[in-house]
Amino acid sequence: MSTLAAAAFAAGLLGGVHCIGMCGGIVGSLSAAARGPALPRQLAFNAGRVGSYAVAGAIAGSLGALARLSAPAFAVQIVLFALANLLMLLLGLYIAGWGRVLLRLEAAGGALWRRLQPLARRLVPIDSTAKAAGAGVLWGWIPCGLVYSMLALALASGDALSGAAVMAAFGLGTLPNLLAAGFAAQKLLAWRRVPWVRRAAGLAIVALAIFGLVRIPMISERLAAGWHCIA
Repeated sequence: MSTLAAAAFAAGLLGGVHCIGMCGGIVGSLSAAARGPALPRQLAFNAGRVGSYAVAGAIAGSLGALARLSAPAFAVQIVLFALANLLMLLLGLYIAGWGRVLLRLEAAGGALWRRLQPLARRLVPIDSTAKAAGAGVLWGWIPCGLVYSMLALALASGDALSGAAVMAAFGLGTLPNLLAAGFAAQKLLAWRRVPWVRRAAGLAIVALAIFGLVRIPMISERLAAGWHCIA
C-alpha cells in the first residue's frame, strides 16, 4: 500500500466518529429493512459506496496529472501534498470540535447531492441487496468534509489509478465503523458523542497531517536547515 493510501486508510478508520454521524442512520436501517440476514445488504451498500469513492478518486487523480503537465511537476506535487495535508489538519480539528471550516466544503457539494436525492428516494425502502448496492453508489457522493479531504490526497497522487487506490483505501478504513453501526447503531451513536473520543480521533488525524507536511521534500529540507532559512 502506498504512503498516501495508508494515510487515507488511517484517516477513514480514525474518522469513524464522523462517518457514523453521516451514514449511521442509513446503515442501521439496512438491518431492519427486510427479513433475512442483514449482512449481505450491509456489504452491498458499502461496496457501492467504496466504488463511488474509487471513481471520484480516479477523477481527482486525473486532474492532478493534468496539473503536473501544465506546470513544473515537482512544484505542483509540493503544492498538492501541502493542500491535502492542510485539509486533513482542518478535518482533525473539525472532528475534535475545534473548527467548522469543512462545513463550507460540505455546503459546496450540496448541489450535486440535490440532483441525486430523487434517485435515492426511489430506493426506499432498501429491502434488497440490489437496492442496498444502488443506495451505496449514491451515498458515496453525499457532501462530506471527510471525503473531500481525502479527495485532496487523491488529487496529490497524480494519476487516476493511484487516486482510485487512495479513495478505495479510505473507504475500506471507514468500513469497520459503518459495519458495526449497522448492527449496533444506538450504542455507537452514543459512543461517538463522548467528547474525549472525538478529541482523541481528531488529534490523531491532526498528527497524521503534520507528519505528512514535514515529509514534503521542500519543507523537510528547510526544517532540517532551520526555520530562519525559510523565505
